[in-house]
Amino acid sequence: MSGDDVFLRVSEGERLRRWRLVLGGGDADGVGTDLAGDDARIDAALAAVYDTDGDDRRSSGRGSGRGGGLGRSAPRVARWLGDIRTYFPKPIVQVMQRDAIERLDLRQLLLEPELLETIEPDVHLVTLLVELNHLLPDETRATARQVVATVLAELEERLTDRTRTAVHGALARANRSRRPRAGDVDWLRTVHANLRHYQPQYGTVVPERLIGFGRRQRSLARDVVIAVDQSGSMADSVVYASLFGAVLAQLPALRTQLVAFDTAVTDLTPVLHDPVDVLFGVQLGGGTDIAQALGYCRRLITRPTDTVVVLISDLFEGGNLDLLRARAAELVRSGVTVLCLLALSDEGAPVHDQVVAADLTALGATVMASTPDEFPDVLARALERSLPTSPSSSSSSASSSLPSSG
Repeated sequence: MSGDDVFLRVSEGERLRRWRLVLGGGDADGVGTDLAGDDARIDAALAAVYDTDGDDRRSSGRGSGRGGGLGRSAPRVARWLGDIRTYFPKPIVQVMQRDAIERLDLRQLLLEPELLETIEPDVHLVTLLVELNHLLPDETRATARQVVATVLAELEERLTDRTRTAVHGALARANRSRRPRAGDVDWLRTVHANLRHYQPQYGTVVPERLIGFGRRQRSLARDVVIAVDQSGSMADSVVYASLFGAVLAQLPALRTQLVAFDTAVTDLTPVLHDPVDVLFGVQLGGGTDIAQALGYCRRLITRPTDTVVVLISDLFEGGNLDLLRARAAELVRSGVTVLCLLALSDEGAPVHDQVVAADLTALGATVMASTPDEFPDVLARALERSLPTSPSSSSSSASSSLPSSG
């Protein structure tokens, strides 16, 4: 059956009803169809957010189209939340909630625990609660932590296994040996690398080069230092950085450290076991001093060639640009793998300082944006690039390559 046949089967009344829901309004939209029952409640739920302008956002809704607005009434908001959960799927509910908070300025209502319990939690709600953290009354704080924990648990379930698999695979590949012991030979890769040495008369490959994996080290294989910009524009990135920091901290082969910075640096490593504590330990907003953050990261590094520094920032530096470039160059020269993520979120290509990004790329850093789903593979490639070293060479390179000055 063609699309035209399906269209012809829709009655004129149904077609007008659909247009009425799309366009909204009454006589003004030219449809001239009244809604009743569930259709009227769906229309009212949409009107409350999307049929308000200017001062109408905080009024009873008179003046444009169907009218709308949720006013300043928590009961009215609660009823609206119930309606949208009834008539729309979860992803649409989350979009409408976010639009209502932004368009109708409902932040103050989020400080009420009864209302907060009725909201469908998502990453954007988490970032808003983190932003409002210092305003939350005691009776709301416990509810807010539960909301944040629910969202982080869902994200962790989605991302943890992928992260562990990517990291373990990267470490195994990075430790590949060209002179493996007999039990460590990777025969599939060895045969593939030596196919040109196939001997027809013997029906076999004569391997001139063996490929295998080095023995697992009992000590830590790599160090990962994550420095996340906690300025307001990086809110989603802070959420995901906290989650990934907690996941990586559970991997025995990695030593993971997490710092958040604006014009000061906060070391969140001691609370990495609980990403909720991490998030409530950040303060979104404020200025940005990336150079100072890199200076702090440098003091954490003891094995430069076994270290990956993940800088998560849009690179709008409020501090000393020359010092930022100098410290980034120093890290790269010492053997540190520097990965700069302009954003760690699902929001697409971020606005960032393109000049600083180009400067860091020229210095040898990898500069890119990443979604949370892509990050495990991005980190895996960075871990592969960092060179394995023996314990003795690690300690000597650390002392010679990284001066102790701040």
